[in-house]
Amino acid sequence: MKKAVVVLSGGLDSTTCMGIAKEKGYSLYPITFHYGQRHNREVEQAKKVAGHYHAPDHRIVNVSFLQQIGGSALTDESIEVRKDGDEDEIPSTYVPARNMIFLALASAYAEVIGAEAIYIGVSAVDYSGYPDCRPEFIKSMSETVNLATKAGTTGENFQIEAPLMHLTKKETIEEGVRLNVPYELTTSCYIGEEVACGECDSCRLRLKGFEEAGKKDPIQYVR
Repeated sequence: MKKAVVVLSGGLDSTTCMGIAKEKGYSLYPITFHYGQRHNREVEQAKKVAGHYHAPDHRIVNVSFLQQIGGSALTDESIEVRKDGDEDEIPSTYVPARNMIFLALASAYAEVIGAEAIYIGVSAVDYSGYPDCRPEFIKSMSETVNLATKAGTTGENFQIEAPLMHLTKKETIEEGVRLNVPYELTTSCYIGEEVACGECDSCRLRLKGFEEAGKKDPIQYVR
């Protein structure tokens, strides 16, 4: 069976990518990154999602260097996670070069296991100004990993797939519901408590998406 590496954060978008890759007939090989983020909850939820899809191998990779250098509200607790939605073009929750690092490591894993595709749940529609969620970046990175790997230079190219790139959160949720994606196992909150805050940018975008899709979000919120 053909294989796909899925960058799995335990969140709504990456879990939707698991469902999409499964429907495409791939055997799923999720890779989750522990990068010194504020909480371990997303890693624990990723384990549950991987179990739900009976992934033959789920890699959890430590890239704590991202915490060591800081520069983001997700890796440095001295930087506030804003809850008013009023930020500059690039928000405080942007983690420097995160998706570039994740995709580089995912491509190494994909090459070793002979995967044909790498899935990542980025979107250029309902995103908060992250430069590494743009289609230009994904296109460029896809070209780069094939130039930089043995697989790419010997004609065994793999493709970086970003199936949510041009979907709103509403459309993503509708697609996930169609695929019976286990949203009850996911987390989106930047704060990382067992009950989501419902106020951070990520929570508000998720709640808005469910509301517009006419569906009830299966996770719990403080409010």
